[in-house]
Amino acid sequence: MSTVRKEILSLSVTDRLQLLEEIWESLADTPEMIPVTDAQRKELARRRRAHARNPSAAKSWAEVRARLRRRK
Repeated sequence: MSTVRKEILSLSVTDRLQLLEEIWESLADTPEMIPVTDAQRKELARRRRAHARNPSAAKSWAEVRARLRRRK
């Protein structure tokens, strides 16, 4: 097991979640650096075409989040 992994696992769950959030945010700062596979590009293109055909089928993040919270 790597030293970094050991250090991460020694953190509390709360601290690990905070670290995860900080790492995720750091990735979001440079989206152009995140590799995208051909399959992912094709799927994004498919979704864009589907949205262009029927934009009213899209749900806002607020709607999706509310639906997910109701499932609990």
